[in-house]
This record gives sequence, C-alpha cells and structure tokens, in this order.
Amino acid sequence: MGKQLRTEIIRTMSNSSQKRKIMSNSTALISAVSAVASLAASAMLIRSITKEFMPPEILDFFSSQIHYLSRQFSSQLTIIIEEFKGMSRNEVFEAAEVYLGTKATLSALRVKASKSEDDRKLAFSVDRDEEVSDDYEGVQVKWKLNCEIVESYGTRHFNDMNASLKSEVRSYELSFHKKHKEKIFNSYLPYVLETAKAIKQENMAVKLHTIEYDCYWNGQGVKFGHPMTFKTLAIDAELKREVVNDLDKFVKGKEFYKRTGKAWKRGYLLYGPPGTGKSSLIASMANYLNYDIYDLDLTIVHDNKDLKNLILGMSNRSILVIEDIDCTIKLQNREEEKEVDKNKDNKVTLSGLLNVIDGLWSCCGEERIIIFTTNHKEKLDPALLRPGRMDMHIHLSYCTFSAFKQLALNYLGISQHKLFEQIKGLLREGNVTPAEIAGELTKSADSRDPLQELVKFLHSKKMLQGKTIIDHNVNGEHELGGEK
Repeated sequence: MGKQLRTEIIRTMSNSSQKRKIMSNSTALISAVSAVASLAASAMLIRSITKEFMPPEILDFFSSQIHYLSRQFSSQLTIIIEEFKGMSRNEVFEAAEVYLGTKATLSALRVKASKSEDDRKLAFSVDRDEEVSDDYEGVQVKWKLNCEIVESYGTRHFNDMNASLKSEVRSYELSFHKKHKEKIFNSYLPYVLETAKAIKQENMAVKLHTIEYDCYWNGQGVKFGHPMTFKTLAIDAELKREVVNDLDKFVKGKEFYKRTGKAWKRGYLLYGPPGTGKSSLIASMANYLNYDIYDLDLTIVHDNKDLKNLILGMSNRSILVIEDIDCTIKLQNREEEKEVDKNKDNKVTLSGLLNVIDGLWSCCGEERIIIFTTNHKEKLDPALLRPGRMDMHIHLSYCTFSAFKQLALNYLGISQHKLFEQIKGLLREGNVTPAEIAGELTKSADSRDPLQELVKFLHSKKMLQGKTIIDHNVNGEHELGGEK
C-alpha cells in the first residue's frame, strides 16, 4: 500500500513538472511572437514616418549608399546582358538563350520547349526568373533570366487584348566570383558565343536555294529533304573515305586558312559518266556538313554583275553548285578570240566566273564549298581546274564491287551472298553505272532471287558492249578502206 502511494506521488510530481515546462515554453513563445510583432509594427511605423517626412532624394541617397557598401563587401560580380542593343538584338543575349537551352534541362525547374519547321529537333530555353548553374573549367557561374513587364500603348492584338498594354523587357544576369573576371570575359563568354553558333547550325534544316526573277535567290529557300548520306552513298569505299576526310579537314581549317592568307573555301570537280552518283554525292556532302545548297543555273544569269551579286547573296557555311558546267553556257577557252561573239545571248564570261570563285569577291564569305559537275572534264578550260579553284577532282566512274555491296545492303538488306563473287567478276568485265544496278535491284526486289536477275542483266550488258566494240572496229576498218 505504501509502495503504490509513493509511485502515485512521483507520477503526480512528474506531470506537474511537465506542465510547468509546457507553460514556460508557451510563455516564452508568446513573448517572442509579441516581440517580433512589436518590432515589425515599429519598422512599419518608422518606414511610414520616413516616407512621410523625408524627401525622396534623401531616401534614394541612403539606399544607394547601402547598396554601394554591400557591393564593396560582396565577392560576387554580375554581368547584365540585355536583349536589345539600341534597335537591334544583342548577339550575346541570343547566344546565351541558345547555350542555356542545353543546360536548362539539367538544373532549371521550369523550361520552355519549342520547334519550328526549319528545326531538326526540339529546342529548350530558360523560363523567366529561373536560375541555371554552369561549370566552366572549374569556375562556377549562375545565370538568371529577368523579365519585366512594361506598359505599351499600341494597336490591339486580335487574339490577345492585353498585348497592346504590355511589353516584356528581358535580360540575363551572369554572376560569378570576382577573382574569375578575366577568365569569364576573355574565355567563357567567347566560348558561349561559339557553342551557341554551333548548336544553331546543327539544329537548322538544310535549305535548297534557286534563282528567282531579277537574279535573286529565292528568299528563305525550300527545305532540302534528300535522304542520301555517306552511310548509304554507293560509290567506291576508298573514295568515300577520302572525301569525308577532306571535308573534315576543311571544316576544322579556319586557323589554317587564316594563317596562310587564303579565303576559307574549297572547290570540288565531280566528273564521270551520267548515273555515277554526282548528285547523290552533293546531297551527302550537304547533309554531312549541314550546309545550305545554292543551285546556280548560269543560263538565267544576265551578266557578270548579276553573277557577282548572287555570290555575295550566299550565306556562310554553304555549297555553291553548278551542274553540267560544260553544257550550260559556252565558256570557251580564253585563247579563243570568238568567246564574246558566241556569248551574245549571255554575257557571263569565263573571266567573270573565275573572278567570283577565286578573285577578290570570293573572300566576302567564309566556309563555302564550290562544286562543278561535268560528264566531260576534257571540255573544260584548264583555268577552271587548277588548285585554288577546283582543289579536289573526284572521278565517279562505273560501279565497283564496293559500291555494289552498298547497293545490295540498301535495297536488299544483305551483306553476303553466294553470287557476290560472280557479280564482282562481271562488274570488272563490263561498264555498268550504279544507277543501272539500282534500277535492276528495284525491279527485281520482289522476285524470289533478285541477285540472279541481276546476274542475267550483267551478262546481257556485257554481250551488248562486246557487240558494240566489234561493230565500232568494223566501221573503222571500212572507213580506212574507203580512204584508201
């Protein structure tokens, strides 16, 4: 009985102690809240009195001094990058917008997605008031997009009645430690500009430009939808490697061309029989480099002046193509005195063409490729073919075995077959173009054994060519006999 009484007394005392602690804590909390409320009320009262009795100039002065002192003790430096510089867009802002799109999906909580008809893939950008972190060679930086709505009184927009009353002023804040100022100014910002340029170029769809009336390029051009790539291009495998390596060297050669004092351009002459893949090679080059194509038809160019204006109207990172240059207009050898007479209907001359592809005007653009195609290289003036104008001569001849294997993979999805060796021998013995092989594979694709059909075609082609050679020799002998 005494033991139970003691336990009850201890429990009662413990409960009383806990109640006193709770009451004490509650009293302290109430006192703290009262103090904060009193302080906030006092601050609001002081602020109201200050605004009421102190001139705005004095308030601005104190505010600026406080801001100045805080800046003196801060280790951070902030660069403001506004969207516009005068009436034109700020290139640094545009570059930051593109560059941060690749970073926003990693660190930002809100991002914007968009895609236009000319874009290859989705583009992301930073939403307003979002912060994005970046690391450059161990230096941590922070970007923030600021947007301020300002009043604007203009014409009302049909779909948005508020559009006439609002306008957005945007700017980026770039913040970093002061000790990294030189690296940010001299290295990081140029890196952002170059990276954004590469991103935009990679995402842009290839366009095909042709000449419209009055000798101007057709505006924005049309989307170039040719699917040919170097992966599917059916030409000799070794030649394909040489072309790709040469293109890679050209694209990376900016400093080389600058150091050697040469215009950053490269000329390619594609020659060979019809159907050997000249147009397909041009499409592969454009898709590989992501360069726009400018298709120049010399027959509708009035004179050398218009030709010069067309060249100046081309964008950088582009390909100028003149197909069948030996058939378009009569570009006679310069030694021939009758060049002007033969060109009465077209005043574009050989010297005018040489000037725009290799003269002073050729320097008014960067990263340009010039391609001439012809079925008869021997008909061209040697002045067109020298290095500096046509730097690489690419002979696209009849179908080789490596080109056939690519065609078999493209059309039939096979890389090995028991008839491959027989076909290899037949290709050596006859002249067959890749276009002819492709045509036969297309016709027999649904047959039980398409390669057997191709073997029959190659045999018939071989016999036909042999008969043609015999007939040609016989005719030649008859002509010689007649002369005797």
